This record gives sequence, C-alpha cells and structure tokens, in this order.
Amino acid sequence: MRRVLAALLAAALTTTALAATAGPSSATRPQPGRQTYTGVIDGAEFKVETPERWNGTLLIFSHPYYPEGMPDFPPGHGNRDDTQDWLLEQGYALAASDFKGRTGFVVKEAVEDQLGVLDWFEDHVGKPRRTIATGSSGGGSISLLLAEKYPRRIDGVLAMCTPIDLYGQLNMSLDINFALKTLLAPGQDIDLVNAEDPAKSVEQLQAVLAEAVESPLGRARIALASAFGNVTGWNSAHDPKPVSVEDQIRALTQIHQFGTLAVFGAVGQADVAEHAGGNPSYNVGVDYRRQLAKSDQEDFVRTAYREAGLDLDHDLAQLAAAPRISPDPSAKRWMQRHAVPRGTTPSPVVTLHNTVDLAVADHERWYAGQVRQHGDSDRLRQLFVGRATHCAFSVAEELVALQTLLTRIDTGRWPSTDPRRLNTTAEAFDETWHKVFDFTAGGDATRPPAFTTFRPTQLLRPSR
Repeated sequence: MRRVLAALLAAALTTTALAATAGPSSATRPQPGRQTYTGVIDGAEFKVETPERWNGTLLIFSHPYYPEGMPDFPPGHGNRDDTQDWLLEQGYALAASDFKGRTGFVVKEAVEDQLGVLDWFEDHVGKPRRTIATGSSGGGSISLLLAEKYPRRIDGVLAMCTPIDLYGQLNMSLDINFALKTLLAPGQDIDLVNAEDPAKSVEQLQAVLAEAVESPLGRARIALASAFGNVTGWNSAHDPKPVSVEDQIRALTQIHQFGTLAVFGAVGQADVAEHAGGNPSYNVGVDYRRQLAKSDQEDFVRTAYREAGLDLDHDLAQLAAAPRISPDPSAKRWMQRHAVPRGTTPSPVVTLHNTVDLAVADHERWYAGQVRQHGDSDRLRQLFVGRATHCAFSVAEELVALQTLLTRIDTGRWPSTDPRRLNTTAEAFDETWHKVFDFTAGGDATRPPAFTTFRPTQLLRPSR
C-alpha cells in the first residue's frame, strides 16, 4: 500500500497536464465510475483516486521525509499498478497531498495540507464512512500527528517503518555523527549543525568514514558511534545478517553513509533548523558512557574493541571531554509542538516495523509508553516483521496490517495479532504480493511473510 499511494503521488507529479488541471473548486460532484482528480490546494499538489463502487473508506497517504535532492522511491519497483488496482477494485478511495515544497522537514505544513485534501474530498466526492491516515517512514509520524490534531476527522492510523519520535531520531543521529567526528576526525573543521556549507560537511565526514572502515581501529570506533543510536549491522532485506564483526561494521558504514549522514547529517540538520527557526539538536548533558551501557549493541562494541586492540575507556573519555552542542530553546519547543506525537490515540492505531532498521524499532517501545500515559493502550497494536533495512515489507504484509486496523474500527475489537495467524493470512495472497524492496540492493525479491514476536529495546534519546 505504501508503494501504491507513493506511486499515485509520483504520477501526479509527473503528469504534464497537472499545472493546467483545474483547481479543487472546479469539481462540484463525484463522477460515475473510476475517476482521477488532481489539482492544487493552497500551493500543495494533490491527487485523488475513486473506485467504480466506493465502499466508504478513504485512505489518505502521507509521503516520507524527502531531503532536498533525495530521490523518490525508484520507479518501476514492485507491483504498484497492480496493488493500486486491487485497492480500487475492493472499493477503497485513495488520496495524497504532495505538501507545500514537497522536500524538507514540512511536518507542520503536511498536517494542514492533508486536512485540505480531506476537506476537498468531502466537498467534491462525499463524506467517508471511515478515513484512514497512513504513511511510511516520516509519513507515519505525519499520520499520527494528523489524527491527534483532528481527532474527529480520522478513524484510524496505519504507521509503517516510522521514526515516531522524529526529534529523538534527529538527536540520536547527532550523537552518532558527533562520535564519528570526535573519534575519527579530531581537529578537522566539520560542522554538524549551523554549518556554513552543510553539503561540504557531509562530504567530509563521509570521506572520513570511508577511510576508517578499512582499518580495525576505525571499524571499532564506527561500532561505538553506531551504538549511540542502537543501530544494528544488518542492512539487507534479502540477505541474512552478516556473521563477522568486520562485515557487520561494513553494513553499519553503509547505513551511515546513506542514512545517518546523508539524511540526518549537516544538510538535514540545516533543513530542520530552517523550519524550526533555529537549531533544535543538542547533546548537552549526554553521558556517552551511560548511553553505551543502555545500548543493546554494547557487547558488540566491546568485541570490536578487543579485536582491534583498542582502549574503549580512552575513547569514551575523549567523547566526555569533547565540546557539546546546545539547542536554540525556541527551536526545541517548535519540535516538541509540531514533530512529536503525544500518543493520545483518539482512534485505533496499528504500527508496522521491521525488527532491524536505521529508524530503530525502539521508537515503538517509546510510543507504547506515551500511549500508556496519554492515550488508550487498547487502541494500539504494534506489528513487527523479522527483516532488516528500512520499510522492507511486502504488499501482503502491509495489507494484513490494514485489515487488522479495519477490523478493529468496524467491530470495536482487535482480531488476533498472533504472528502465526498474520503470516497465514498473508500467505493467502498470490506470490505476486510477496515482493520486498531492498533499498540497499536496489531491487525486489520474493520473500515469505515474516511477522514475528519482538520486544524492542528502549529509545536511547527520547524527546520526552
């Protein structure tokens, strides 16, 4: 489903007639049969697909965080058209806004833009019997924020592979980059926040990382830095977890090159700061020795240091002595207000997460705790798929998660979410629906359903 709605959005962006498409006020009544509507609402392009016979359910999709210059999902992977057809044939209506600006940390704008699409749909197609907010990665956070801000408009949320605490994810990424810079590039002028040339800073640290991974000492320090985000050295949805320490650290390096640095490094920090009105990220008061003790990667780090013949206490002392980064108080407040769901669960929520991901599954444990404090735990079900890398789900797995949510909305009760039952349900889909995209390998492969029982570790740098 993530692929389906992302494809709908991409199609709207690439349609040459889009700029000439009449605005939302041009449609006054729903048209018979399957229809496509495109237009612009308050500067944000949108697309709506309606089926031949609408079942009353609207799926409104929030796309992931796209830093400037980052490509969309690769064209042509998976079975987007087939899945779109399946959902429409089942009677679902589909909608998505591209958000004003499309790229960048537009979480605040995204919530309002999605509400605009929902208003348009109700005015020109009809009022949904139930509206599901859904999204992958950062789009999952937007979906949760949308449901919390407009509880009477959203009947359920499906959030997939989501760094739910976006502020916490930003600070954990800063911790990793801070450790990489301090331990691998001492004395080098590399800005992590407030950089004069953010792209140059990213390139500098990427070069340092590429060189460091070729030596046992460098690899040990990469392992230590990774532990501050609880990042696991496994980066393939298609291949098993590497066995050797070296191979696991090479996988960590790949994750950081294209994730921690490219997405959440100096460029990403500058982007967030632009929207927040200042730098919100900080590590003032962070005790990295304590962070390592809380990390589930501690034993792996100690093994890497032993193999390298390196003094772990010395490096932890180096981190303790390094100058810290302070936040802009107003930017910190902005993040707390606009980028961190409270867990109020005004409607049922299903989350779907890989057990191994740069956007660590620890976010799920944090969110469950927020729901216990501020919401209703009976309105939350968290599903896990035993696979590595970001958003590595099959269409069958995503549809089973959606069915779980719809059953709860329709009946007021959750169906069984025992992994065996979920896998059996997913297996009923044709093999076509079991392809899993791997961002690392850049392609699809057929994989059996992999729902599993999983308890994440604690989020190391929660925003609250």
